Amino acid sequence: MGQPRLFSIIDKACYDYRMIEKGDRILVGASGGKDSTALIEYLANRKKRKDADFEFQCVFIKTEFASPLPQNILDNFKNWGINLHTIEINIEERSKKEKKTGCYWCSTQRRTELLKFAVEGGFNKIALGHHQDDILETVLMNALEKGLLGGMPPVLEYKKYPLKVIRPLCYAPQNIIVEQAKKMNYYGFTCTCSFQDNSTRKTVRKNLEILTSSDEKTKQRLFDALVKQIPFQSDSN
Repeated sequence: MGQPRLFSIIDKACYDYRMIEKGDRILVGASGGKDSTALIEYLANRKKRKDADFEFQCVFIKTEFASPLPQNILDNFKNWGINLHTIEINIEERSKKEKKTGCYWCSTQRRTELLKFAVEGGFNKIALGHHQDDILETVLMNALEKGLLGGMPPVLEYKKYPLKVIRPLCYAPQNIIVEQAKKMNYYGFTCTCSFQDNSTRKTVRKNLEILTSSDEKTKQRLFDALVKQIPFQSDSN
C-alpha cells in the first residue's frame, strides 16, 4: 500500500526546495490545527524511512485565547511517537497600548517564541504548516490591501538568525489536507479566540476560490507563476 497522496505532494516540495537535508534539526510549531498536525504526521512517517537523517521537535505555544489541544490530537501524537513541548505565554500582557490585540499580533508573538526556542535549542530550521492556499491568499491580501506583491516563501533564510523557515505544505491544496485529517481523526480543531472573525483572510479565501474555480491545477499554475515572479520579502528579518 502506497503512502497518502498528501505525503507524495510534500515529498515533491521538500525535494524541489531541498527543505529537509542530512543532519537537520527541525522545530515544528504544533497548533493542533489540521495543517500543522498533517505536517507532524508526515515528519513522523518520514522518520521511519531507512534514509532518514534528521531530527524534529514539536512545540505548542499556549495562550489565554486558544483552547488546549484536544485529546484526539494528543492521542495521535502519542501514536506517532511525538514528544510535545509546551510554552505558555500571555498575549494581552505583551500587547502595547497603541496596538490592538488581534490575529497578527498573536501570530507574531507565537513566532517570536518559536524563534527563541529554536535558537536556544540549536535547531537550524523551523517548519510551519502554511499550505498552498495560505500562500496564495497572503499574496492576494498584500496586493489588494497594501499594493505590494509579496508573500510567504517556501523557504526563507533569516538574516539575523542561523535559521531557515520551511513550508513543506507549500504545494498542498487545503482540500487534500482536509481529506488526510478526516481519515486520521485530527480534523475539526480551530482557533476559538474572539479576534479571528476580524481577519480579512476569510474574504480573500472566498475570492481565491472564485478566481481559481477551486481547481487544483489552476491553483498550482498560479502558485508557479507567483514563485517565479514575486520577490517574497514579507518575512525577512
